[in-house]
Amino acid sequence: MMKTKTKICGITEIGDALTAANAGADAIGLVFFDPSPRAVDVARAREIAAAVPAFVTLVGLFVNPDADYVRNILDQVPLDLLQFHGDESPEFCNQFGRRWIKAVRVATTDDVEDAFERYSLGSGLLLDAYDPTLYGGTGKSFDWTLIPQQRPLPLILAGGLNSDNVARAITAVKPWAVDVSGGVEIRKGVKDAARIKEFLNEVHRVDKTD
Repeated sequence: MMKTKTKICGITEIGDALTAANAGADAIGLVFFDPSPRAVDVARAREIAAAVPAFVTLVGLFVNPDADYVRNILDQVPLDLLQFHGDESPEFCNQFGRRWIKAVRVATTDDVEDAFERYSLGSGLLLDAYDPTLYGGTGKSFDWTLIPQQRPLPLILAGGLNSDNVARAITAVKPWAVDVSGGVEIRKGVKDAARIKEFLNEVHRVDKTD
């Protein structure tokens, strides 16, 4: 069976980034959205990026940014992948010369099917729980049966995942990757090393048994 890729998002400390990497995370997420309790400034992002070992993907998360803001971050932080979590158009996402993924808040199957078509130039589609006011980080899961079987892009599952449900999620959805933030925190913006390890261990366990 294909190994399920993993991303630990909302990293704000070097130690948490290293914990995730050493426990087998494939990617680290840095949030460049000031209203988020998980946001990092450029100086901290550069420190974390410098500490992350080889072959761990560095992802920058943005929510409805100005193009100049994204370019400014890219000039200063060596991001490997961009993640757009707002209402960005495909044209906006595709202008920076970097691989990118688009996050979609799922309310219906049509939301997912339409996004697969609209954001077809992306490197993946991230599915998160729908909230009318929040662009992610809700800590809530959604109805996984809304996810279609036809997936033109790699599917990244997010939304309310933690060590208690991620094995079930992988078995039910069979995503390319899983993405967690709040599910490995003590409180918003503060990661817990034990929870990071437990989450990744669960992913690796179900990969071995399936």
